[in-house]
Amino acid sequence: MKKALKVTFLMLVSFLAMAPAAFAQVAAEDNKFTQGSFIALAAGLGLGIAAFGGALGQGRTAAAALEGIARNPGASDKLFTPMILGLALIESLVIYALVIAFVFSGKFA
Repeated sequence: MKKALKVTFLMLVSFLAMAPAAFAQVAAEDNKFTQGSFIALAAGLGLGIAAFGGALGQGRTAAAALEGIARNPGASDKLFTPMILGLALIESLVIYALVIAFVFSGKFA
């Protein structure tokens, strides 16, 4: 698991390291990239990061709740409501990031 995470991280870093050179070459050919296109790109990347963080948080929440229920099945009623509330709050943060991405990409598009 840790090796796959390291490989994914290295792939992301290498992609981000090569991206400025690609944008610089295209921008030198014709000036199609404006401030709005970079803001839209940043909004998309930010939304991807928010979705990844939300999914990670929801997975950990569900895993912890299921482990607690497995250890003590009698406490499932006490664990279920806070778990659902936590999942809703995590998802609301991801939806908030989506709204911000729409606002930013709409201003400069």
